[in-house]
Order: sequence, then C-alpha cells, then structure tokens
Amino acid sequence: MKEKELKILLAAPRGFCAGVDRAIEIVKKSIDKYGAPVYVRHEIVHNKYVVESLKKIGAIFVEELSEVEDKSRPVIFSAHGVPKVVPAEAEDLKMDYIDATCPLVSKVHREAENLNKNGFHVLLIGHKNHPEVVGTMGQIPNGSIDLIENIDDVKKFKIENNKKLAFVTQTTLSVDDTEDIIKALKEKFKEIKEPKKEDICYATTNRQAAVKKIAKYCDMFFVIGSRNSSNSVRLVEVANNSGCSEAILIHSESSIPIDKITKCKTIGISSGASAPEVLVENFIEKLKEKFRVNIEEVETVKEDITFKIPGRLN
Repeated sequence: MKEKELKILLAAPRGFCAGVDRAIEIVKKSIDKYGAPVYVRHEIVHNKYVVESLKKIGAIFVEELSEVEDKSRPVIFSAHGVPKVVPAEAEDLKMDYIDATCPLVSKVHREAENLNKNGFHVLLIGHKNHPEVVGTMGQIPNGSIDLIENIDDVKKFKIENNKKLAFVTQTTLSVDDTEDIIKALKEKFKEIKEPKKEDICYATTNRQAAVKKIAKYCDMFFVIGSRNSSNSVRLVEVANNSGCSEAILIHSESSIPIDKITKCKTIGISSGASAPEVLVENFIEKLKEKFRVNIEEVETVKEDITFKIPGRLN
C-alpha cells in the first residue's frame, strides 16, 4: 500500500509551443509528401524523444549540409534558424530545402537586418554557440553584430565612432536576467534603440511565469526537457530563483530521485517548449507507482497561438 501522499502542482502552460509544433509537423508532412529519407540540419527541436521518433519515420539528422549523402533529397532547417550562408550553400548544391525556422525567430532575423541597413551596430543578447544565436548573428555581416551574454559584457563593450546602437535578443532567455542586461545597456548607452515588441517569445515568457507562480509552494521542482534546450534550462533557474530550494532538469538519462521526493509534501512539474506532454505523463505515472498522488494544475494563461506550415506541404 502507498502510504505517502504527494501533492503535484502542474504548471500550465507547459510543453510544446507553436513554433515547435510547426517544425515537427513540417518534418512529418515532408516525409508524407516526398517519402523517406528527408534530411534535417541540426536537431529539429532540442528534445531527444522527438528526434528519435522522427528518425523512426525516415528523418536523417545532420549538422552540416556536406553530410547529406543524397543531395537530391529535401533538407529541412531546424526551428532555431540558420545563418544566411546555409540556404546559400543549399542553392549552390542545388538542394531542395524547407525552412522550419520559428516565425518568432525569423522576426528577430528581420529586425537585425533592418537595423543593419539603417546604419545601426547590433547587440544580440543571448548564449554563445546556441544555434539560434549562430543563426541570428549570421543574418548580417561580420563586425556589424556583437554578442552580449551578461552584465559584464555590457561593462566591457565599447562602441566605435559614435555609431548608432541597437539590441535584439534570443527568444528563449530568462525574462528576469534579460531585463537586468537591458537595464544595464540603457544606463550605459542612453540612445540605444530597442525592439518595438519584446523578442523573448510568448511561450518562454508564459512558461516562466507559470513556474514562478507555483515554485515557492514546492519542496522540489522538476522540469522535463533536454539538457541542450535553452528554455528548459531557464525554467530550472526560474524555479530556483522563485523560492524553491531544489529544482532539477529531468532529461532522457535522468533517474527520478525517489528518496528525495519521499521527503517532500509538494512538488512542482513543468516542461520545456520542446518537450512532448507524453514525457510529463510518463514521469507522473512513475510517481504514481510510489505515492498517492494528488494533482492540481495551475494555469496562468491560455495559449491558442498556431503558425501556418509552408503552403507547398499542404
């Protein structure tokens, strides 16, 4: 008999966002239309479960176009976006490509391009080597954009020749950390131009707000997501910074710390924007084997955003 009762506060919204849904659908519909294999440059979204399930139906994942063995097959660019040299290379190789870049990432690309055309030097707030950052920095010429990762970078940055300055941001950052960096930029560079509309996407903002609301009531907090998923890692940080003493990322190789959970009255659960709901369900099912579980879903906002897939796949 399960003696121990465990309360679960389930954050909502959680899991897949519209950009992730669209990217996965593009891969599935491409395989339906063109047959297997279809190549995908970089993980379509940062989740091992999703990648493995797409491999099973005929997707082949590569990091560079040079790895594509059959250049006559379609290649899909991941939701994170790509530098301009990638579609140019695909055209040189006469490859048929389909762009699954999230429309909200494409919006940041266009902002960077327009700022560059209008004579601004661009600062990108983001994490070095993240595919989205590589893609955004690759929209405009070298030397016209710099990466800002933290407040120290703001302090060190010097603008030459009184050039006009503007900033854009990665879409999956911590809302609070980014606010602090933006504040530091505005204090140092009074005339800096900011985006008309915040670049951090609605899904990142909503998932962080949902975690923030419940974290302080939880003895432990679990975020279901991959280690290379920026938005999942940020959710762990948000839980830790919002009053929960221990927040943990549960990824494909994680074991569930049952001993620690046994000492808890209440735990919180959320999932990153690239984590399918089945992984949350599986996690809860494992807890049900050990505890009498009482689940309360705490919803902070309803999401009803969808993005169209390219017309050629309909």
